[in-house]
Amino acid sequence: MRQNHRCFMVILCLCLLPGGCGQGTMPDGNKTYIYYVNADGTGLVQEDYELPDGDIRQQIAAILEELKRETDSIEYKSAYPESVRIQKWQLTNSDLEIDFSDSYKQMDAATELLLRAATVHTLEQVNGVDYIKFTVEGKGLRNSEGEEEGYMNHDSFVENTGSSIHSYQEGSLKLFFANKAGNKLTEEVVNVRYNSNMSVEKLITEQLIKGPSMEGAYPTLPPDTKVLGVSVRDGICYVNFDEGFLNMDYKISPEVRIYSVVNSIVAGGETGQVQILVNGETDITYEGDIRLEKPLSRNLEIVEEKEKD
Repeated sequence: MRQNHRCFMVILCLCLLPGGCGQGTMPDGNKTYIYYVNADGTGLVQEDYELPDGDIRQQIAAILEELKRETDSIEYKSAYPESVRIQKWQLTNSDLEIDFSDSYKQMDAATELLLRAATVHTLEQVNGVDYIKFTVEGKGLRNSEGEEEGYMNHDSFVENTGSSIHSYQEGSLKLFFANKAGNKLTEEVVNVRYNSNMSVEKLITEQLIKGPSMEGAYPTLPPDTKVLGVSVRDGICYVNFDEGFLNMDYKISPEVRIYSVVNSIVAGGETGQVQILVNGETDITYEGDIRLEKPLSRNLEIVEEKEKD
């Protein structure tokens, strides 16, 4: 019996077309696909792929090579960073175990999650592969809480599929920006219309970069900050910024800047904590004051109390 077979959510706008896959079945009944990452690195796309002739092990080997091959397309790319290397793989009954080099750990959370989803969705189309397990240097892949991920199949991921890819919806977000003094957060509720294929956590992050529209509220993030990835896993939202996140000229406290992100995501998303990364790194002390190595919970004490009418 598998001890660590568990599910987690992929909220990275996985743009998968209709059709379930897994346990040796093909998404459209007579087609197979290779799954790639879209151009902006926020989700997956599928491209037609013809399995080569040969036995199951030859097909697995061919797929792994194809997954790692860089494409010529400007619309999608391989889910595998150049530095990530597969050391070996082993098929036991219908369980496939893939072992990666230590460079696997250098990926940020968003990239790693997309690589895993692309690999599982592609390989489980092979007749005779039911579950896939990842190891790194021979040791089982573990999540942020130290628990082994174990065996995965298509049920380990949640995707947006079909017509929902291009649909839009409206909603309101509770965002936290800086007050005039820069020492407290002030709340602003904004109405937004957005693509339903975008996770609410990413939407919130982009709205924070856009800045406030309410009088008396001030930006907390530099407008040129780039979001490299937003993902949700095990109740934690991972937000990966580029180095622009660190280049803040506004005179506000470090706590206000950090908890603007944390409080806004916790208030509007489905997570209880937020892990902030900069270029995939967490070994950072922001402004020499706040350690970012661990996920942060919301801080309501830093929110400015509203004046009573």
